[in-house]
Formats: sequence, C-alpha cells, structure tokens
Amino acid sequence: MPHLAVHLPENRLTGKEPALVAALTDAIVDVYGEWARDLVSVRLAGVPAGRFAQGGKAVDANASVTLGVRAGVFERPDAARITARLGAPLTDAIARVVGEDLRAGTMVELVASPPERTFVGGVLAV
Repeated sequence: MPHLAVHLPENRLTGKEPALVAALTDAIVDVYGEWARDLVSVRLAGVPAGRFAQGGKAVDANASVTLGVRAGVFERPDAARITARLGAPLTDAIARVVGEDLRAGTMVELVASPPERTFVGGVLAV
C-alpha cells in the first residue's frame, strides 16, 4: 500500500490540494497499475513560511515527499527502474500543480516497510 507524506510551503499548497492529490495518485498508479488507486494514501502538510531551510537558510521553494513502499520492491531485479519510475513522476506532479520553481528543491525519499511492520486499522496488512 503506497503512502505518501508531502510537505510543501503552506502558501503554495492552499487551494491546490485536490489537484495535487489526484496528480500524486496518478503518478503512483502509472507505476503500480490501476489496481493500486484505491490503496494510495496521501497526507499533505502545509509548512509555514520560514520553516523550510536549505544550507542553514530559510527557503520557500522546497517540497518533501516521503513514499512508504513494501521492502520487497528493493529486492526485485528491476528495483532501479521501478524506483526511478516513482521519484521522477512524483516530482513532476508537484512541479506541474504547485509550481515549476519547486522542482529543483523537491526531495523524494522512498522508505521501505517490511510486511510485518505495516498495520492498517490495527491489523497487520499482508
């Protein structure tokens, strides 16, 4: 079950939430297939001005995406291709919806979740 936590400048996010959720979900579906659409979980967080920093200085053109995926994706022979197909389209979605100037400051991190460490509704998600 792909789950995304996305942090963006609050003033850039407001009003664009539905379009961004749709674009991020579509990016995941393009990799996993249509069957995954209902499983994609997106959490958007607006970051107040001055709370994104790079090199010790506040910046307003950064975005952060943490994508939780099953650990098995990194063990596949095509892992490099799959991970590349996840990182670039998520960045594209943010740049397209929120602003092209965010592209250079967008960080996408893929985080592996072993199957025995993922729970939904208090139940192990296998």
